[in-house]
Amino acid sequence: MSDHHYEEDKPASGFSCNHGEAWDKLARNDSRRVPAFLLEDNSRYLGSEPLSPARYTSPEFFQLELERMWPRVWQFAARVEELPDPGDTVLYENAGRSWILVRQEDGSVRAFHNVCLHRGRKLRTSNGHVQELRCPYHAFTWKLDGSIHQVPCRWDFAHVTDEDLQLPEAQVEEWAGYIFVKDAEGGPSLAEYLGVLPEHFERWNHERRYTSQWAAKVVKANWKAVAEAFMEAFHVIATHPQIMPFTGDANSKYSLFGDHVNLAITPFGDTSPHLADKVLSQQEVIDAFLKYNGRVVPQGESINVEQGRTARETMGAFNRARFSKLSGQDLDHASDAELQDAMTYNVFPNFSPWGGFSPTVVYRWRPWPDQDHTLMEVRILDYVQEGQPAPRAAAMQMLSEEENWASALGVLGSILDQDMGNLPHVQTGMKASKNGKLQLANYQESRIRHFHQTLDKYLEMPE
Repeated sequence: MSDHHYEEDKPASGFSCNHGEAWDKLARNDSRRVPAFLLEDNSRYLGSEPLSPARYTSPEFFQLELERMWPRVWQFAARVEELPDPGDTVLYENAGRSWILVRQEDGSVRAFHNVCLHRGRKLRTSNGHVQELRCPYHAFTWKLDGSIHQVPCRWDFAHVTDEDLQLPEAQVEEWAGYIFVKDAEGGPSLAEYLGVLPEHFERWNHERRYTSQWAAKVVKANWKAVAEAFMEAFHVIATHPQIMPFTGDANSKYSLFGDHVNLAITPFGDTSPHLADKVLSQQEVIDAFLKYNGRVVPQGESINVEQGRTARETMGAFNRARFSKLSGQDLDHASDAELQDAMTYNVFPNFSPWGGFSPTVVYRWRPWPDQDHTLMEVRILDYVQEGQPAPRAAAMQMLSEEENWASALGVLGSILDQDMGNLPHVQTGMKASKNGKLQLANYQESRIRHFHQTLDKYLEMPE
């Protein structure tokens, strides 16, 4: 363990907080070798000062984010399977900016600012396949490489050169099937920005996944408040009590890597320590797992736990065979942890891909359009069979205010509905705060503090 102590984090009930030790013990007893990088202690004490609710509610703070932070960060804009062919385009909009991602003839992707250089109309308002980028207002037309192709009444624009009419671009880089954009020039490369992420994900082959499901909904809360609902398992006891029989919420491990990446590992097949006074059989644990986990188990399945085996080991063996078949790969080396646990990575500021060998959950959050609203997106990435081309990405299903997440994502969506039920009341509650203080747990909410300290570094950069 680290040499610091969490002096203020005293247990208030019959169980003690473990700062990752409980998950590490599960990992050491795994039926396969767990990757060494998951066993490292990357926790840090980041202080205990409260946060101000104004960080979430203030229009002025939101404007500062728009000006100082968003242009300087790498943002996940698309998956490669959204634009596989030359001429395919993806519209990515966030924080007051709009880009058209265009697959080029040479296979590369470029991201042009989605603004006509004549009178400022957006060139495109949806994804699609094009031969050229033509403004619907006056028919100014650009080639796929952003160079000007046609200017109606060119004689009347003798003062404007072709160079003047080259579409401005954002930086574009790709990693593991994810395409990122960054508006401002300079700064770290994507590889530098992602830090440990490429090393960790190398064994999980996200480049051999594709978007099989994709749903989104506007949430009446600040984008940071929405993102933070997925940075800790501390809320399970009140928000998701039905999953406690198979979810080791307070046994989660939290890790911080550099400025931009952090990780929570929440064990499944492990009963919550909040239920220490309730003895569950391993069969009861796996039955609850099968009923309420919509990510790593097929619905309607029944699995018997053999005498002398744990629910965790049993689920690991089941998924090892299942995912080997789905992927066309031999996953005999895959640990039980990587086949079931929630390994939720966050890449600052608004991208969260899950690790492991199970179907991948990917979150993205975008202010939509102000400090009080967020577009929450959830993708499921399924395996592409070995030797087969990736299918095109499923289209994003935009849910109305009345539609619930379960209608789009099944059992996983029902968990999201519980999360989303909190957030509008978080936003209005913060606006009504009397003392102006938000108190964070030192360990279980360390990812939130890490997130805000990184945000502050961007806000303090000179313009």
